[in-house]
Amino acid sequence: MGIKKFCIIFLIFPFIVSCGLIPVDFLIDIYGIDPYYITGSDEEKSNFRELFNLLKMEEPGSEGEFAVTREIAASFARSGDYDRVINFLSSRIINTPSDPYNSYYLLMIAYAHLQLGSEPIASLYFELILENYPDLTVNDESIHFICLGQLINHDLIPERQVWYYQEMISRFPEKIDLGIAYFMLGQACEKIGSWNDAIQAYASYLPYTGTIIIGYPNADQYARQQVDFSKSPKDWTFESLPALRQAIESALDAGSARTLMLYQAKVNFFTRSWEQVENDDSGMVDFTLSEFMYNNRIRYAATLDASSNDTEAFLRTTGWYSNLSTWYLYFRKIYFPQDPEIHGRWEWAGIYYGEKF
Repeated sequence: MGIKKFCIIFLIFPFIVSCGLIPVDFLIDIYGIDPYYITGSDEEKSNFRELFNLLKMEEPGSEGEFAVTREIAASFARSGDYDRVINFLSSRIINTPSDPYNSYYLLMIAYAHLQLGSEPIASLYFELILENYPDLTVNDESIHFICLGQLINHDLIPERQVWYYQEMISRFPEKIDLGIAYFMLGQACEKIGSWNDAIQAYASYLPYTGTIIIGYPNADQYARQQVDFSKSPKDWTFESLPALRQAIESALDAGSARTLMLYQAKVNFFTRSWEQVENDDSGMVDFTLSEFMYNNRIRYAATLDASSNDTEAFLRTTGWYSNLSTWYLYFRKIYFPQDPEIHGRWEWAGIYYGEKF
């Protein structure tokens, strides 16, 4: 695919010339100083003439030639003339395909397209570099690392995102925040339905809990839930919400704490007050239901709370032996596409203490 892109980009070069975007004189006098590139104020024109004369004197493929070429392109960029950046560097790549610095020139072309607002075209160049050119280090920075970073931000196709993050993690672990990389890899794997890879990515993320990931304030909790749930037997789940509710209410009617605990989720079960935020684990402590049911008759509402919906439900109960005798049992529809037999079932996932606001 990369080679095809390379061919398409440079096959259209003659067409660009024929449309007048690059002067014909430039192709005729490729080793001279084309007037198209002598632009700007008198001082700038003098500077360009000096640079182009110097360029002709440098050994092809040498560091000196690279330094002068980069300065010419940078001079165009400083004046906002990105079309000349693209034309100048494209012509050099076409006429010197074996130049060891062509990957850097392509990088400068990509940045020029970004400045012109052509992100899709810039992404094609970044991919072209990764797929067809060896890595090059300039100013202690890897060209491939720069390209991957740009593609992660601009090319949001999940299949490509998976590859970008995998490359980042395997090739440049010391240059990135591995916590962010592993979590975002898990997200990308989920989007393409690669559930086993997603769980593996979240498991790799767990040693980096506490990482701040913009847009994912509950990243720690989400990753832990996915990993823990994937390893569990899931034998507490019910086919439907009515089936779960009937089982819970029957256990409450019988006053059987032992039966009730069989229906409690064995992983990711929480107990918290309504004031606690979702990722606050301070209320997630082990407790024994029998201590709160002893000599008490637990009553429950005839209907689910009005805030219940297709994915979560609340059942108000009263009579618990505690300072807060009102508890809301929280039921949740399971999101676990990795296992179609479990995905879409229901679980008793937690308890909220006190009256609902």
